Amino acid sequence: MNPETIETSLHWFGGLTAWATLGVVLYGIWRGTRRPAGRTTGRAAGWLRSPLFYLCATALFVGSSVALWRPLPLVLSIQARAWMLALGSLAYFPGLAFFLWGRLALGKMYFVSTGFGAQLFASHQLVTHGPFAIVRHPMYLGLIAAAFGSLLIYQTWTTVLFAFFAPFILRRARREEQALAAEFGEEWQAYAANVPMFLPRWKKKSKESNQ
Repeated sequence: MNPETIETSLHWFGGLTAWATLGVVLYGIWRGTRRPAGRTTGRAAGWLRSPLFYLCATALFVGSSVALWRPLPLVLSIQARAWMLALGSLAYFPGLAFFLWGRLALGKMYFVSTGFGAQLFASHQLVTHGPFAIVRHPMYLGLIAAAFGSLLIYQTWTTVLFAFFAPFILRRARREEQALAAEFGEEWQAYAANVPMFLPRWKKKSKESNQ
């Protein structure tokens, strides 16, 4: 199989994976809007239950992605393209997998938020298992990795936009943590003290465990 065929196949597989992930997200949002609302933070959290908000947001996302899907003015050697594909794949596909693992772990507790507001469900439960035992925001970490990986794989203005806005996810994470801290109090504080926000912490084995 020649390099161009590999690159084309990788592009198609990456695209199908991204659209499938978007479908999973939209289904989770739809199911979340049907559940009773709980604690809310931020002034614009009411948007999170508005069908018009999701219609406009999805149209803007898809429209801008299509409009900006133009190759960057780069001239790369075959070796450089191969390295970028390899490094991009190591960030993109594991990033999406980590995102989906987090989505699966959240189950019925999954809902969307924005940098302006976040909303929990009535009788919300704090999820601390699976990838949430590694970092507090595995879905966002996965998205950031996938965004930068997509830039290396596709090299388009759309993926530049994704990579540029990826760090702004931090604001959304802060909004969510405000709601969770207010809802779960000491339970949240204990969890946050032991689990890092984004960067995994490698714990050293205690002396007792080595004996």
